Amino acid sequence: MSKSKFLPSRSEVPIEETWDLESIFPTPADWEKAGKELAEYLPRFASYPGNLKNPAMLLEYLQLAEEAGILAGKYMNYASNYYAVDSTNQESAARVGQARSMGARLATATSFFEPELMTLGLDVVEEWVNTKPELSYLKHALDKLSRKKAYVRSGEVEEVLAMTMDPFNGPRSVASALKNADMVFKPAFSSAGEELEVRQSSLSSLINNPDRETRRTAWESYSDGYLAFKNTLSASYISSVKQDVFKVRVRNYKSSLHANMETDGIPIEVYHTLLEVFRKNLSVWHRYWRLRREILDYEKFHVYDIKAPLSNANPVVPFKQAVEWICEGVSPLGEEVVEVIRRGCLEERWVDRVRNKGKSSGAFSSGSHGTNPFIMMSYNDSIFSLSTLAHELGHSIHSYYSRLNQPYIYGSYTLFEAEVASNFIQAIVRDYMFKTQLDRDFQIALIEEAMSNFHRYYFIMPTLAIFELETHTRVEEGKPLSAEILNGLMADLFKEGYGNEV
Repeated sequence: MSKSKFLPSRSEVPIEETWDLESIFPTPADWEKAGKELAEYLPRFASYPGNLKNPAMLLEYLQLAEEAGILAGKYMNYASNYYAVDSTNQESAARVGQARSMGARLATATSFFEPELMTLGLDVVEEWVNTKPELSYLKHALDKLSRKKAYVRSGEVEEVLAMTMDPFNGPRSVASALKNADMVFKPAFSSAGEELEVRQSSLSSLINNPDRETRRTAWESYSDGYLAFKNTLSASYISSVKQDVFKVRVRNYKSSLHANMETDGIPIEVYHTLLEVFRKNLSVWHRYWRLRREILDYEKFHVYDIKAPLSNANPVVPFKQAVEWICEGVSPLGEEVVEVIRRGCLEERWVDRVRNKGKSSGAFSSGSHGTNPFIMMSYNDSIFSLSTLAHELGHSIHSYYSRLNQPYIYGSYTLFEAEVASNFIQAIVRDYMFKTQLDRDFQIALIEEAMSNFHRYYFIMPTLAIFELETHTRVEEGKPLSAEILNGLMADLFKEGYGNEV
């Protein structure tokens, strides 16, 4: 008789394996109170449009905006993080909806600010910044504002754009609820007949499993689960692309690509060069797939074999051991960094690592001014999980020190910058592991983890970048999109990427 393995519900998981969101607000009642306080901030902004006529008024506004922004960050993080780990909880779903609405209301109340500075004259504001010490920290912000001057609209238009934030979140909310709460995947089966539950939080461990039948049935179950809702998911995605194009046109950017790159101050050529280099070197990936097929001794190599372990001795890495190895790996950065990471992971519960029903897929680092960094992942005692933890700790340490040392307006950073920090920590930890864990099977597992990471960044990400560029360009040019077109485009891109080897 087959044996079943099922993930627990959120209420059944050990608290020590979850993150400490009570460090933000002790209870839901405290979160509700914070929402009322935020609502009281909103009318206070009404007196500033048209009145930022001197340095004192500008400073007063900035201090008010910072107070409200810090509270809003806490309010949003508490709600969104609770929802991320249990999207089946309707109270959490309602809270995250409330938080998004409040964020849109705050953005609407403060939307006048940049257009007003433009009207006032950035040269005038720069003079205030240079002569009033309390405003000196704004110099870099003015440089950034000057760069986006051509794309900031009037106060009325900016207000309307801010009002679209909440309703425009619809496609993303629908897709998230569908994927994380409503989708039900057929179970996977091992070659021994063991039934294995397929969930967003369990998929990673299943497709890394040494048993090929486990990988195959898990991959097919997961893919079929998405294909069953291809029309709903494609409609949601197409709607989000159209929203992007709408905002691009309102702000007078040349294209969606231009808008995304210009916002971060990155030349468009960087994007095109990356894709050009990717396509020129696809033969390296083709050779890699062929080599893996030969080592595994498979007649045919499938997508579900990409992360098949090459050694039968798959190292087990418990969470606490992973933390210690990460701390040793980052030790060149100093004792303080090591202590912050160790305390955050083992004492302050930064990491929500448990696997449970309703938990979102993937991993992320979140948080805001006034909170700890928080990491969501599904840890499964593997080198892959150790690597993911190191990656997210790179984001978290970056955030920790940014918020500790930078003014509120500089506490966040672009995604382009963020991935430098995360991949750097991942790389130095991997380097440490290669130098210290000399067992042959462990070394093979480390190489596999490295290649899996390179596959994500140097294969999957460029492929998706081409896909997104094509879909946005199609909408900009008035060309059709549908589930069939999207699946066909994606299939063509993977055919190009995998060649004849997969």
